[in-house]
Amino acid sequence: MSLAVYGHPFSSYTQKVLIALYENGTPFEFRSISPETPRHSAEWLRRWPLRKFPLLVDGERNIVETSIIIEYLQLVHPGPVRLLPADPMAALDVRFLDRFFDLHVMNAAQHAVDGALTGDPVKRQDGLALAKEKLERAYGWLEGQLSGRTWAAGPEFTLADCAAAPSLFYADWTHRISEAYPVLRAYRARLLSRPSFARAVEEARPFRPLFPLGAPDRD
Repeated sequence: MSLAVYGHPFSSYTQKVLIALYENGTPFEFRSISPETPRHSAEWLRRWPLRKFPLLVDGERNIVETSIIIEYLQLVHPGPVRLLPADPMAALDVRFLDRFFDLHVMNAAQHAVDGALTGDPVKRQDGLALAKEKLERAYGWLEGQLSGRTWAAGPEFTLADCAAAPSLFYADWTHRISEAYPVLRAYRARLLSRPSFARAVEEARPFRPLFPLGAPDRD
């Protein structure tokens, strides 16, 4: 059985895994979770009742959590692009940055999204305010951290960049990365020009009306 990914093209965490697969040209079947695909949804929930995606299926093995999925792919289905360095200390730096983008950028932006999804104007405003506060701190730290680097952890594209691409993509829609952060803005632009992420962005383009804060007319 070939690899299968259960997720949604507009999901940031699904995109994180898709980037890793596209980087290495790894063959897989994408099974979109939506009301139009009830069979996929039922199978996804049978395999992972915690209701989180993406889910990677390899034969009868179910692999969840994006960072674990990408590490699993490197171990079991390696390709020409090594997304986690062989050196343990270098790999630790990559894992830290991966967690930073997930926890302090993507999850921060999620506060605004969750608030908007309630339909309550007060919760929408509170969620956006909290997201802006957290993202501004993250942007400031990243501006210094990324100075002199092509990619998040150095000269090579890694797991950390798989996390950074969708995180910064949606975070910038939520709270614009200002001109005070030229290094971070340039890094986001490089991510958007990376073929693996550019492909994920294009595949998700039809779903932009789903963004509850209103998708900007750019990117």
